[in-house]
Amino acid sequence: MDTAQKGLRNYLVVTAGYWAFTITDGAIRMLVVLYFHLLGYSPFEVAMLFLFYEFFGIVTNLVGGWLGARIGLNRTMHIGMALQIFSLVALMVPENYLSVAYVMAAQALSGIAKDLNKMSAKASVKTLLPEQGSESKLFKWIAVLTGSKNALKGLGFFIGAMLLQTLEFRGALAVLSSGLFIVLLLTMGLLPTGLGKSKSKAKFSQLFSKSSDINILSTARFFLFASRDVWFVVALPVYLYEVFHWSFMEVGSFLAVWVMGYGIMQACAPGFIRRNYDGHHGNGPGGDTARLWVFILTLIPLLIALALIFDYQIKVMLIAGLVLFGVVFAINSSVHSYLIVAWSEKDKVSMNVGFYYMANAAGRLMGTVLSGLVYQTQGLIGCLVLSSILLLLAAVISMRLPAYKYNKNKELGCS
Repeated sequence: MDTAQKGLRNYLVVTAGYWAFTITDGAIRMLVVLYFHLLGYSPFEVAMLFLFYEFFGIVTNLVGGWLGARIGLNRTMHIGMALQIFSLVALMVPENYLSVAYVMAAQALSGIAKDLNKMSAKASVKTLLPEQGSESKLFKWIAVLTGSKNALKGLGFFIGAMLLQTLEFRGALAVLSSGLFIVLLLTMGLLPTGLGKSKSKAKFSQLFSKSSDINILSTARFFLFASRDVWFVVALPVYLYEVFHWSFMEVGSFLAVWVMGYGIMQACAPGFIRRNYDGHHGNGPGGDTARLWVFILTLIPLLIALALIFDYQIKVMLIAGLVLFGVVFAINSSVHSYLIVAWSEKDKVSMNVGFYYMANAAGRLMGTVLSGLVYQTQGLIGCLVLSSILLLLAAVISMRLPAYKYNKNKELGCS
């Protein structure tokens, strides 16, 4: 088997492991939300269960990149899977032990596991792609990995609800943990050791990126994801339930379909935006592509807010706006996910990706907190307006991204 074939095989193994993990991640979120709602937890208490999940994502992404560079990305991926299995098993205790603090601790472990797995999978793609491979191929590999992850997370919502209904809470957890354990054993046997391990010992002081381009991209990512979660995490589900009078299952199913569609669009992003970059000549998108699409995205929440203000076809405009927002946001996310990998040297890719996804997690955390606070005081309109402001900040920051970046393996090229 030649190097290219080995790289493709390992990429498929990484992707399959990431898929399995993602299904459990989506399923456990739906299980926790529905089950603890049935136990009589208030919406605020249910939301608090995920606070540590998001917070520890910030820490994990920062430290996880350094850890991956020292011990190898295959090991950090397997540590993430093992932690997820442990967190699933931990929730199988008798009901009287499931206090808010206990479940928050279990969700903290799940958050650490998720971000270790995500960082490992995305960073490893850079190491698996042959040296002579084109930048456009890297964009496709990253887009498929990222898009499929989000599509399968939506599928995980369905699986979690189905398992809860058929096997109840502990039975569902047993199925998910057993399945992920089998995947852990398989990937441990199939992946090479030392994947993505730095040739020189990565220093803890190198956790923070010294590249201005990586720092700018990470800051833009922070505001991009805060802009989504500021209206999507708390405000939108509550609005659909309170104003549209949808049932919990209708809200959950709608959001699951949205996430799946969003993921599919991410995977299709390279073909969809090819005219914006030199994809036919082996190049990927650059900073100019990122700027264009974030400026377009800025307008969408504002237009939805105007429809709500003037009471114009609210259901149609909100749902259509959600679809359009999902499409354009998916393109933005795919371009960003490609750029962080393309702009990183192989020896530093895990630390750069970890730093970048630390900013991503921080944006999600801020968006989640603001979503509840702003919705309570200003309603969905306030959340949408704030989303556009955050997107405008991301667009302004993206103005400093280079349209073209020097690549040692090529001439001056768009990356």
